[in-house]
Amino acid sequence: MRRFFSAGRAPGRRWRNERRLVAALFLGPAALTVLVLVAYPMAHTLWLSLHDTNTGAFVGLANYGRMFGTEETRRAILNNIVWVVVAPTVVTVLGLMLAVLTQRVRWSTALKTILFMPMAISFLAVGVTFRLVYDEDPQRGALNAALVAVHDAFSPPSRYYGVAPRDGTGLVPAEGGYQTADPVPPTEPVAMPVVGLPRDRIPSEAVPASPPEAGIELRGVVWLDFTRGGGGEAGEIDATEVGLPGMRVEAVRDGRVVATATTDASGRFVFPGLTEGDYIVRLAATNFTEPFRGVTWLGPRLVTPAVIGAYIWIWAGFAMILIQAGLAGLPRDVLEAARADGATDWQILRRVTVPLVWPILVVVLVTLSINVLKIFDLLYVLPPDSSQDEANVVALEMYRVSFGGGLDYGLGSALAVLLFLLVLPAMLFTIRRRRRERL
Repeated sequence: MRRFFSAGRAPGRRWRNERRLVAALFLGPAALTVLVLVAYPMAHTLWLSLHDTNTGAFVGLANYGRMFGTEETRRAILNNIVWVVVAPTVVTVLGLMLAVLTQRVRWSTALKTILFMPMAISFLAVGVTFRLVYDEDPQRGALNAALVAVHDAFSPPSRYYGVAPRDGTGLVPAEGGYQTADPVPPTEPVAMPVVGLPRDRIPSEAVPASPPEAGIELRGVVWLDFTRGGGGEAGEIDATEVGLPGMRVEAVRDGRVVATATTDASGRFVFPGLTEGDYIVRLAATNFTEPFRGVTWLGPRLVTPAVIGAYIWIWAGFAMILIQAGLAGLPRDVLEAARADGATDWQILRRVTVPLVWPILVVVLVTLSINVLKIFDLLYVLPPDSSQDEANVVALEMYRVSFGGGLDYGLGSALAVLLFLLVLPAMLFTIRRRRRERL
């Protein structure tokens, strides 16, 4: 009887051992990979964070104290907070809007493909591309070119920006323009020679300059005191020199503008009625208003919003696709019942659609939050060196401390541990949520 039961247990034990062996053969390579590439680096990073880089001596939490004592780390943590608050929220909201809109347009598949296409581009390539998009020069930067075009449509620049008076002719800077250094009487015509106007910006209606006609009113002439090919006399009207039409001229007395005039095609102007007293003659500041040249997007003040904008461009399509999948599974009878009850599109979106796809929105938010906490490549490529300190985040600071010249592996490892602790809550939340869904 014992032999029977022993013989019955032996095949069962052998079968379980074979299953364990097969499981070990399949799981062994994966477990070894996790051990070598995940567990060991994490343990070694923790060990480095507790030791001095140069001597290898145990320093406890000294590296962590140095980490929080530096201005760079505090700024990096603050920027990470800005990223976590702004980027996932904007991407999720934008993804929801795009997901809803693409359901109502023709060629929705093509549109979704275009919106999702940035996800196929390397972050490094995106950084280089947006470096050009954000270029401060409107001739190269697409964004500033568009802003300048819109601005100039409503507020065009002055025709004479960059123009300055000829040296030694008695004109001095004042109130953003140029004026005579001393008061002049009406009996003395005012000569106001200027230079610095390129040939392609000379007004088409300009004609050769000529001295003002004789008269008793205050008068003068404004002309481009430059002769092509050289020659001519400075401060004198030469035969080939043209007047500057449309120039606004002011007569100032006792610090107050008492009259204004505009030059004609030959650059002449006159102030009717000003026949007595002495006046300061001024070329108004509005003649020299510089054109709008755009915004310094990658400067210290706007570099973080600019990089977040590039991130949103990449990930909006990702959020749209996930939310679109959630919208496709909504019960149509609920939406039709809401429309039958007279609900508007906005009410359906806010009170029906959003609550039903809220689990998907949470997944997108958490996924993007984990992603932005580890953001590195965009911030390494996109901001110029002059603004990288202002755009710094924990992952970038970890790289700069460890490999950017300091080679301080102890401090860099402490920053790596900090980054792991920042990401850990979102990871635990995701794991718990998935377990609840399985149950």
